[in-house]
Amino acid sequence: MMVSITFDVEHDCPPYLTTMRGMEEGLPKLLDLMAEKRVRATFFFTAEMARRFPELVRRVIDEGHELGSHNYNHERLDKLTREEGEKAIEKSLKVLRKFGDVVSFRAPNLQFPNYYYDILSKNGILVDSSKATYKGYRGGVRFFGDVLEVPASTTSSVIRLPWRIQRIIHGRLREPRVYFAHPWEFVPMQREKIRWDCRFNTGDQAISLLGRLIDH
Repeated sequence: MMVSITFDVEHDCPPYLTTMRGMEEGLPKLLDLMAEKRVRATFFFTAEMARRFPELVRRVIDEGHELGSHNYNHERLDKLTREEGEKAIEKSLKVLRKFGDVVSFRAPNLQFPNYYYDILSKNGILVDSSKATYKGYRGGVRFFGDVLEVPASTTSSVIRLPWRIQRIIHGRLREPRVYFAHPWEFVPMQREKIRWDCRFNTGDQAISLLGRLIDH
């Protein structure tokens, strides 16, 4: 079975919030869980969060995880001009590569016009995970030029569903199964004014369910 666990490391629930509880509380919990389960993951950091929390970036690398880019400050590439998007990507890599090698990228909101593959390739990115099968992408794992596309399998809220429902979903996913979540999902968000699917089962319940998924 081919499974990849990935995390999009950003401020809390953009564009609704500007807080950083996920960085302060959620990411350390995730790293503790990964260490307990002896699992290595890919952490796609926005450069802004890396700049504000360098000690967490260093911990990610020191504990054997992969550091990837999630753009500079969660700018949606489909809302920018090609030139603006290219500058944001280059700016993010300049910050993140001060910590170590970065060869993987994921676009915020998994919105990624195809012309960005050439830009990623030009900037030394080898692997992208900006497409999503749950958003209709059907190309599978394939090269776009020199960049290997490895699409996400499910939306992040799936891993917070009751386990009896999750098990059915996991069994139907094609390999490789690429899961992703955000650090803010692992702090209690039930009282925040955000979409319901971003609030339910957040906090310790999300940690418990992710641990169960890893065991599964």
